[in-house]
Amino acid sequence: MRYDDAVASLFQISLEHFVAERKRLAGELKAAGDKEGAARLSKLARPPISAWVVNQLWWHARGGFDALFETAQRLRDGKLEATAAHREAIAKLRAQAANILTDAEHGATEATLRRVTQTLSALAAAGGWEPDLPGALSADRDPPGFEAIGISNVSAPPATPAPPPAPPDADDDDDDDDAEAADTRREAAELARRRELEAAAAQAEAAAALRRAEAERAKAAAERHRIEAALRTAQGDVAQREREVARLERELAAARTTVVQAQAVVQGLEERLAQLDS
Repeated sequence: MRYDDAVASLFQISLEHFVAERKRLAGELKAAGDKEGAARLSKLARPPISAWVVNQLWWHARGGFDALFETAQRLRDGKLEATAAHREAIAKLRAQAANILTDAEHGATEATLRRVTQTLSALAAAGGWEPDLPGALSADRDPPGFEAIGISNVSAPPATPAPPPAPPDADDDDDDDDAEAADTRREAAELARRRELEAAAAQAEAAAALRRAEAERAKAAAERHRIEAALRTAQGDVAQREREVARLERELAAARTTVVQAQAVVQGLEERLAQLDS
């Protein structure tokens, strides 16, 4: 077994078995003659639950990461029209993380999912997992700049280079006014862009909340259908048993009538026998 293979195996294990699996894999590496790899593996920290589920997304939702990195690269290339697609990629991975946490019986709390989102944004901003191996985070990542609201490394458009200084003349005041007006326009444009990003972040969060609510409603509806089906089965069983009871009661009544008739025959025979003896 190689060190990279051991790391990949370790970070796919359930969180509660991480320490025991780390010890076992380190032992395998050491037995295979890779003492350095065994020592490195032994020093890998058990990740927090938020980093653990990001690792699981890499191993079990690779397509979501492809979309995350692809849209992040488009944003780094200055293609801001990719913003919506990038937010959608993060929202989908966040929803999958919630499902993984629930299936593993861990709490999919808002705090945990917020850290998951921040780590996804940081990975997107960096364009990869370095210095960690893919799917092998031991800690959460903090995104820089705009990534804190879910946009990976959005670069501002390049500023127009300032013209070379002109010799002093009577038009200097007009040039200063033009430069000041250009600065004001750039500041206004930057403010508008920040507000647009913040609005998009709020919209993505609202959409994610709506999807979570819809998933809960679907789960409740499925549970209701299951209970209704069980109720119908139980009601049918009760009706069948009631019919069986009625049938047995009819047979019991008929049997009692037969007993009465037999008793009358016995009594008649006993009376005739008594007459013969007298």
